[in-house]
Amino acid sequence: MTNTSFESVAALFVHRIDVSADRDAFEFPDASGNGWERITWKQAGERVRAIAMGLNALGVEPEQRCALLAATRVDWILADLGILCSGGATTTVYPSSTAEECAYILSDSQSVVAFAEDEGQVEKLLSQREKIPTLKLIVSIDGAGGHDGLVVSLADFEKSGKEHDAANPGRFDEIVAAIKRDHLATLIYTSGTTGLPKGVELTHDCWVYEGEAIESLGILGLDDHQYLWLPLAHSFGKVLEAAQLHVGFLTTVDGRIPKLVDNLAVVRPTFMAAAPRIFEKVYNKIVTGAEAAGGAKLMILRWAIGVGNRVSKLGQAGKQASGLLALQYKVADKLVFSKLRARFGGQLRFFISGSAPLSRDMAEFFHAAGILILEGYGLTESSAASVVNRPDKWRFGTVGPAIAGTELKIEPGNGEILMRGRGIMRGYHNMPEVTAETLDAEGWLHTGDVGEIDD
Repeated sequence: MTNTSFESVAALFVHRIDVSADRDAFEFPDASGNGWERITWKQAGERVRAIAMGLNALGVEPEQRCALLAATRVDWILADLGILCSGGATTTVYPSSTAEECAYILSDSQSVVAFAEDEGQVEKLLSQREKIPTLKLIVSIDGAGGHDGLVVSLADFEKSGKEHDAANPGRFDEIVAAIKRDHLATLIYTSGTTGLPKGVELTHDCWVYEGEAIESLGILGLDDHQYLWLPLAHSFGKVLEAAQLHVGFLTTVDGRIPKLVDNLAVVRPTFMAAAPRIFEKVYNKIVTGAEAAGGAKLMILRWAIGVGNRVSKLGQAGKQASGLLALQYKVADKLVFSKLRARFGGQLRFFISGSAPLSRDMAEFFHAAGILILEGYGLTESSAASVVNRPDKWRFGTVGPAIAGTELKIEPGNGEILMRGRGIMRGYHNMPEVTAETLDAEGWLHTGDVGEIDD
């Protein structure tokens, strides 16, 4: 691990700028939506600092909540880091949330500022203005200012932050130095099966720990390239942000799901995290395409899948194909599997799957094509990444071993999975009774999931 002494995500971010200033940090769609542009860590740092100082000028206090209501895009990450570097905490809101759901989350979290993606998202908040008494300002990422000063554009907000920064030299560094590891960083509302959504309180140390633990796996390096499309309002998306800050790799950020598969061939990432439905989508596209073509194409695909499955099963047992099967696989790879890898850009080392169980058939199909899917498991309450398979230590049908620093045990009698470690939440916001039911006196998180640990 590079360094385990970061007090906060803000301190980690400042460190990343110091050591990687001129390296590319983010790639994202350009204004046309058809090309790409990049910014370095230094450029990202300038924008984050402007946002942080804009919030400081508004009087945002330590751990005070600022909401983020936008799809996955680079501005989401910059606004999130700006909030964290101001000493505030980010309340994440799904852009698909209704106006009423937004009002509940912003009101319950007592958010004082909201970053909203466009006029549509701004309108949701304005329509519920009376229900959000703490809200002082809405920053519109793509839209304009107005509404008697209640709404400002992000560009104008960053401009005011730069002016405040120039008038208060040294203030930014003071704020970052004052943020402690047990301070609230993120408030993520999870929809329970019953009742109102619960706000999960995740501290700066939760994310610093996740970054350290992921780096210590040794599976990601500075020269990796991530494709990030997952919703950043979800802990699975957020933990990838923490990993990038710690390791320093380039991340392409684009939440446009319809463009995902086509973009992979252009972006050419070395890894990507996804939910199983994405792999199913790709698989179904391949199969339906072959079925529509019919004839030889469909026969070749079915034959290649059969050969690939036999090779995958050998690989799972630690063996290699030989003789006729090895020859057949070579042909199947040339006709089918190499084309699939090319669709993913040809640089992919592995996928990471989480948030729902991955079917074994799906894992084996992609493995047969030379694409390893590493399944993992975690909860919002455990900062998402708790256990994961490794490229050199994996088994389909399992979610792999725990990451360093996370303890696991199975409750005798009912088989419930219990977890403990630095990634575990501080508690549920304003819900002491529910927190006490979920987090026991010894710090074990009772997940409500059933599992078993094998040899």
